[in-house]
Amino acid sequence: MIMSKEKKLIQKEDIMPLDVYIKQRKELRKSIVEFKKDRRVPLGPYATFYFESYETMLAQVQEMLYIEKGGDEQLKDELSAYNPLVPNGKELTATLMFEIDNPVSRATFLGKVGGIEEKVYMKVDGDLIKAVPEEDVDRTSAEGKASSVQFIHFKFNDEQIKKFKSNLSLIEVGIDHDEYSHSTKLNDATVKSLSADFN
Repeated sequence: MIMSKEKKLIQKEDIMPLDVYIKQRKELRKSIVEFKKDRRVPLGPYATFYFESYETMLAQVQEMLYIEKGGDEQLKDELSAYNPLVPNGKELTATLMFEIDNPVSRATFLGKVGGIEEKVYMKVDGDLIKAVPEEDVDRTSAEGKASSVQFIHFKFNDEQIKKFKSNLSLIEVGIDHDEYSHSTKLNDATVKSLSADFN
């Protein structure tokens, strides 16, 4: 898999023809699973951050086209759905998932954590970076029920990026909601993988 960190947008020409993808799918999926390993950060009992990149979003688009076989028409929709999650060089992006197997427990939990997408943060040496939820998606319903999937952006300034990439900083990700308050330190492998998302 080509690591093309210069790329900030997936374009039509980046997409493999379906027949080629089908032949290489097993290998490609193996390599993306390997790549994603260092980009998965569990937080507390239910939350997991999956940090996205050009590569993870390209893999997602290819897979959706493979599953639904909607051709060019579908491709337009997939690109408009997934391109906003490709980091722009000054940010990290993540899919935040609340994973609870039991449907009753899940509904109860999500009913208590409305607005949780506004309470997500990162800290680089104590410097707070508040997450910005993906704009065009409403993630908490009018009744105050949170979605189990949130798309978020962490926007960094140059100084924070420098510190992040220095390998010397303490980097944490956390949620500070009355019903769900946890933070965790990012390990070296994760910091290294995420550093590549910055210009």
